[in-house]
Amino acid sequence: MRAPAAHRRRYPERMRLATWNVNSARTRIDRIIAFLDRQDIDVLAMQEIKCRPEQFPREAFATAGYELAVHGLDQWNGVAIASRVGLTDIAVSFPGQPAWVRTEDAPAVVEARALGATVGARAADRTDSPGATVPEADGPTSGSVRLWSLYVPNGRELDHPHYRYKLAWLAALRESAGQWLAEDAGQSLALAGDWNVAPQDEDVWDMSVFDGATHVSEPERAAFRAFEEEGLSEVTRGRVTNYTYWDYQKLRFPRNEGMRIDFVYGSAALASRVTGAAIDRDERIRPRARHHRSRLTSPKQSASGIRGRGSGRSVRASEPHALGRRVAHPGRPPDAAPPGRPR
Repeated sequence: MRAPAAHRRRYPERMRLATWNVNSARTRIDRIIAFLDRQDIDVLAMQEIKCRPEQFPREAFATAGYELAVHGLDQWNGVAIASRVGLTDIAVSFPGQPAWVRTEDAPAVVEARALGATVGARAADRTDSPGATVPEADGPTSGSVRLWSLYVPNGRELDHPHYRYKLAWLAALRESAGQWLAEDAGQSLALAGDWNVAPQDEDVWDMSVFDGATHVSEPERAAFRAFEEEGLSEVTRGRVTNYTYWDYQKLRFPRNEGMRIDFVYGSAALASRVTGAAIDRDERIRPRARHHRSRLTSPKQSASGIRGRGSGRSVRASEPHALGRRVAHPGRPPDAAPPGRPR
């Protein structure tokens, strides 16, 4: 086995960034750590960690040389970021993030669906010696990335309150992103994760299956496209063409009947640094896979590989942006979902 990631290299000339809907960090911790080592990932954005911060399997990440930012309220949702190239300026929500009321008698809660942090800003004079001191940089370096790990609400059904919540959530995120870039147009901003939107017909295997369903409705797609008006671009489109999610049922994976719902929106500065992207589809065939992983790769001091959803994906890498996920989750509220559509 290779030496711990933190001791393997100096400040990376290429940053490999992955996103994965892991669908329970505790259940898949061994697979997550193995993926980080196997794919040489510098930063991993995780979604659906399904635990509180004190329950998160921190020791395994620390042993592998990663710092952590974790945001979770209970056994639902939850997001995290693991980085071996610095982790600062953590935010557990974005300005104006809408709240959700689960039941009529419950209070409105800003769910654990967004986590921001600056990565890649660690001092460049780091050494490879296990006993060396690693001073922190005084401020962000030219190689830093402002990363958000995002788990966009599912929407459930077109006439469900959760659908309106989803659209409001995306609108608020777009407004925040526009404000961030207005304040610093040159920043490398990455909005990565499980977007729960298939923005183009080609992003699902058969549009007729999704007639009248969420994930493909025009309001959702318009909300997704609207980020382009703020100066962002989806940096994996054109670099990878596979799906990032497959239902466990009805042989969806072997038939490649999937969806592409994990993405990375990047600012112009970030997009200019990306040199490659991949969806780690093979992760789906490992035991207990759910989502996709995606990863990005970039040049010196630039954002790099993305793989895919948190359920598992690496640029999105949804099974690390890239893992497939299933429609029915044990213990999840029994909201109906069209065949093959994630909850």
